[in-house]
Amino acid sequence: MSFTLIPAIDIRNGRVVRLFQGDYQRETVYGDDPVAVARAYADAGAEWLHLVDLDAARFGGYTQLPLVERLIAETGLRLQTGGGIRAAQDVEGLLNAGVERVVVGTQAVRRPALVTAWLRQYGSEHLTLAPDTRQDEAGVWRLPVSGWTEASVSTLDDLLGTYSQVGLKHVLCTDISRDGMLTGFNIELYRQLAAR
Repeated sequence: MSFTLIPAIDIRNGRVVRLFQGDYQRETVYGDDPVAVARAYADAGAEWLHLVDLDAARFGGYTQLPLVERLIAETGLRLQTGGGIRAAQDVEGLLNAGVERVVVGTQAVRRPALVTAWLRQYGSEHLTLAPDTRQDEAGVWRLPVSGWTEASVSTLDDLLGTYSQVGLKHVLCTDISRDGMLTGFNIELYRQLAAR
C-alpha cells in the first residue's frame, strides 16, 4: 500500500485557521495569506494541497474560487478542495479552474443519488468523498453535516458501502474528536477503513 501526504489549509473569513473539534467559536488563526502558507508547503516538497472553505462548509456555496486560481497559478501544487459543494456548478467550476479533486461531504450524506451521478459524470478520479465522523455512545460512527453543525442518522459503514459500489476511489475521513487537537490521527479507525 502506498500513501500520499497532503497538507491542508482551512480558510475562514479569508484567513488560515484551525477549529478545535469543528467548533466555529474556538478558532486559532495561523495567518492572513493562504498563498504564502501553500508556497511554504510546496517549498517543503508537497505536491498536493487540501483546501477547505469553512464558511461554505457551514452555509453552502463554495466561495474560494479566486483563491483556488491563485494557488494553482502561483504554487504549482495539485489541488483538492471542498466545503460547501452543493451543486454540479460548484464541481464544474472547480474542475474548470484546474482543481484535480473536488471534495464532497454533506451532499454525499444527504443526497447520495446526486453524488453518485457526479461520480459517473466527472469520474471517480476527480471526486473525493469526505465523511467526517464522530463515534456515538453506542460506538457507531455517525456523520455530522454542514460543517459538523447538524447531526445525521447516517453511519460511516453505510456510506462507504453505498459509494464503494459505484467506483469510489478517494476517501478523506476525519475523526472529529481528533480534529484540531494536535493529538495525531485515529490509526485504528483508518486501519478498519483500509481493510474494507
